[in-house]
Amino acid sequence: MVFGWTDDPTKVVAHRPWPLPRGTWVMAQRWNTLLFAHWQVSADALRPLVPQPLTLDLHAGAAWVSVTPFYLSHLRPVGIPALPWVSEFPELNVRTYVTLDNKPGVYFFSLDAGNQLAVIAARATYHLPYYQASMSMREGRDGMIQYHSRRTHAGAPPAAFDGQYRPAGKISESQPGSLDYWLTERYCLYSLDSAHHLYRAEIHHRPWALQPAEAEIRRNTMAEASGIALGPTPQRLSFAYQLDVVVWLPQRIAPAT
Repeated sequence: MVFGWTDDPTKVVAHRPWPLPRGTWVMAQRWNTLLFAHWQVSADALRPLVPQPLTLDLHAGAAWVSVTPFYLSHLRPVGIPALPWVSEFPELNVRTYVTLDNKPGVYFFSLDAGNQLAVIAARATYHLPYYQASMSMREGRDGMIQYHSRRTHAGAPPAAFDGQYRPAGKISESQPGSLDYWLTERYCLYSLDSAHHLYRAEIHHRPWALQPAEAEIRRNTMAEASGIALGPTPQRLSFAYQLDVVVWLPQRIAPAT
């Protein structure tokens, strides 16, 4: 199966914390020029915002929230080629880290995207809080990426991001036990539908190839829109140039309370 520049990521599985799910993945996508901006936050403040029965996953006793601007491309269902005019757009996520049944994963507070069709499809299929936004992303000659986002979704709380970032060091794979590994090497996401049913969607990719990053964040109200207070400066930054990802359909796992 052709993915473009790289091979099918399911050929490499030794790094996974549990086996690949049964059945065939249903969607492929590529994450490009991604910034991980991580903030340590109070677990007590975060707990009311995350549905039960998910457990907040903590690193050295601390909870974390991450804001991740990137450019999504090569989005396509299995067996169908990617179409540039519907398969490529900027995306900007706000997430934290949770676990259930010994499967640590990601819980999204919001996902803003510059593609209305993708927003509608992801809301319907994956029960994710996607929002339409006016977004732009441009890379300069110095490798600095200018990224701007303003939420335009009708009825949604306002949220905006304005900043710039670039890689600032050598590429490496983070080691088990490290903070970077804990923040990034996660192979499922959790979501909640309108009836408060909890879902898990399995994902797979090769190990993250990360670089240290530098960033200037001029405006960031992305987490504030979900009731989360972040300081002006993240505690940790990293950059990823490219990662191919496959995703399975979500499975209902429990009623949330």
